[in-house]
Amino acid sequence: MNKSNTAFEATEVINSDSPITTSHQKSWKDYLVLAKHGIVTSNLITTFAGFYLAVVYTGVGLGSQLSTMIFALVGAALVMAGGCTLNNYIDRDIDHIMERTKERPSVTGRFSANQVLVLGLVQAAAGLAFLSLTTASAVVIGLIGLFIYVVLYTMWTKRTTTLNTIVGSFSGAVPPLIGWAAVDGGLHSYAWLLFFIMFFWQPPHFLALAMKRVEEYRAAGIPMLPVVAGFAMTKRQIVVYVAALLPVSLMLYPFGIVYTIVASALGLGWLLLGLAGFKMKDDIKWARYMFVYSLNYLTILFVLMVVVHI
Repeated sequence: MNKSNTAFEATEVINSDSPITTSHQKSWKDYLVLAKHGIVTSNLITTFAGFYLAVVYTGVGLGSQLSTMIFALVGAALVMAGGCTLNNYIDRDIDHIMERTKERPSVTGRFSANQVLVLGLVQAAAGLAFLSLTTASAVVIGLIGLFIYVVLYTMWTKRTTTLNTIVGSFSGAVPPLIGWAAVDGGLHSYAWLLFFIMFFWQPPHFLALAMKRVEEYRAAGIPMLPVVAGFAMTKRQIVVYVAALLPVSLMLYPFGIVYTIVASALGLGWLLLGLAGFKMKDDIKWARYMFVYSLNYLTILFVLMVVVHI
């Protein structure tokens, strides 16, 4: 791991048990920030979509699965929150360098390092406990996603290779699998298509963010693709993944004509915007457009999957 002397000194301060570090009064917002509530909320949409589609295609009926739905959503939310909190614990030596992370409670001292660690472990354990009230498959998938995000991504590849985004995409793609597995542990082929939609969606989403924040990642010593290979290579990679995502999303054409038309329009729109990046002079502006489009794409597509089955 690449750590500057400044980063090391900052870590020592954060780890300190001095009154200054521990005297800050905590608020509920601090807990939400540590859990990265925006990420958890957006992923819960995909978890619910997986759950609802499993209910529809197994024919068990939503009314008989309400308790399972609650256990699945609460469990998935807590596992994701635990992973994000542990990510904050591990990254506290670099988060103070980046503008978008320097105000996290794990950086400012509102939580001590030990408090962040314990909170993350408790959240993750509680989440797995809730998932255990559904199916064993949901627990295993949740545990695999947690391990990939915390160990393989945060502790290892994030700081060592540009492939970190791909590794992180595996963990980020498990929420709809958790939702489906809570109802049907056998996992229908549709569940795996949801997984691959999420998997191919994430590189263009996070690489666009990395372009926007390239200097912050550079300062923190994080080998994101824009830092190591430059914007031209990153833009090509983004377009490749968006192009791969389009046919994968259309493999769900049995969802109906409305889904197929909207998914086609969303995918083509994103691909055209991506191709336009090769002519735009302002790469950061283009990356901002791509990032915002990716958020809307994911939300619309997964909400649509539920709506067309109501």
